[in-house]
Amino acid sequence: MVSLEIETNQAGQRLDKFLVKYLPGAPSGFFYKMLRKKNITLNGKKAEGREILQLKDQVILWLADETILKFGGYLPGRDERAGEDVYRQAYRQLQGVSVLYEDAHVLILNKPAGVLTQQAKAGDLSLNEWMIGYLLDTGAMSSGQLRLFKPSVCNRLDRNTSGLVLCGKSLPGSQALSELIRSRGVRKFYRTVCVGLPGAGDMGEIQGYLQKDSRTNRVTVSSRGPGDYIRTVCRPLGQYCIPAEKLSFTELEVELITGKPHQIRAHLASTGHPLVGDHKYGNARVNRIFQLQFGLRWQLLHAYRLEFPALEGTLAPLGGKSIQAPLPAYYESILAGLETLGEEK
Repeated sequence: MVSLEIETNQAGQRLDKFLVKYLPGAPSGFFYKMLRKKNITLNGKKAEGREILQLKDQVILWLADETILKFGGYLPGRDERAGEDVYRQAYRQLQGVSVLYEDAHVLILNKPAGVLTQQAKAGDLSLNEWMIGYLLDTGAMSSGQLRLFKPSVCNRLDRNTSGLVLCGKSLPGSQALSELIRSRGVRKFYRTVCVGLPGAGDMGEIQGYLQKDSRTNRVTVSSRGPGDYIRTVCRPLGQYCIPAEKLSFTELEVELITGKPHQIRAHLASTGHPLVGDHKYGNARVNRIFQLQFGLRWQLLHAYRLEFPALEGTLAPLGGKSIQAPLPAYYESILAGLETLGEEK
C-alpha cells in the first residue's frame, strides 16, 4: 500500500493521468479496474479517474508492493537515489554554470558557451540535467518528486551562445514562464561583436523573414516572405578596428523582439555584418584572425539581460526585475585586445 499526497506539481491534472505517470508500466484498463474495486481511492472514497486533483488530496494505492514495483519500478522509502546518476553527474561535470535568480517556482541560470541547453541525443549532459542535479543537491526536490514532474528549461540558447536561461522549478512556474515567453512579455537583450561599421540603415529595428532548413540546421533571412516574420533591434555600443588587417568591428546590444532559431546570427549576417567567430553564418577570414589572436572558437554572443514587466501570481516575485549575466572573461578580454590592436600604428 502507498499513500500519496498531491503536491503543487501534481495538482490540476486528472487522477487517471496522474496514475499513468506513477505506474507507467501498467496495462490499459488496469487503473479503471482498480478504481472500480476501490483498490485505488481518492480522499478515502471511490473515484472514477476523471476527477481533477487538488493540492493536499490523498491518493491511496491499496496494491501489493510487488505490483507497484512491477508497474512503477519504485517504492517510497526504497532506492530513493535510483535514476539520479545522470543529474548528479551533470551537476559535477558541467563547469561554469551559475544561479543568478531563484524563488519557489523559477530559476535563472547563466550558461557558459559550449554547454547544451537541452540534450541533443540520449546520454548528453546538458543545462537541463545540471539544473535537476542542483535541485537534488540542495534538497529542493527528491527522487520521488522527479518521477511525477521534471523541471525544465523554458527557453533555449545555441550551444555556443552564453548567458541567461529561464527555468521552471515547478509545474506552475514552467507554465507561467512559457506563457510569458510566448506572449513576448519578457524583454531579452544580447551583447555581441559584428564585422564592419553598420550604417544607419543597418541599425535600429531591422525586419525580415526567416526560413529554416531542418536538414542542414541553417536558416536564411530575406526582406520578403515566405518565412517567419522577425524583428531585431540593434544598438551600437562601441567601435574597434585591426589596422593591420584593414578590418573594423562594432559591439552591439541586440534586443530580440521575435525569437526564432539563429535569429540574431542570421539576421545580422543578412545585412553584411555577421558575428565574429560565427562559423555557420560568418566570415571565414575574420574567424581565423579571432581564433589566432584571441583563441575564439565560437560566435561571440552573450544573452546579457532580461527585463520583466509587472507580474502577478506565480511570477509576482520577478515583477519589474532586471536580471543581468556578467560578460564572460574571454568576451571582456577580446574587447580589451581590440582596443590595444586599434592603437597600434
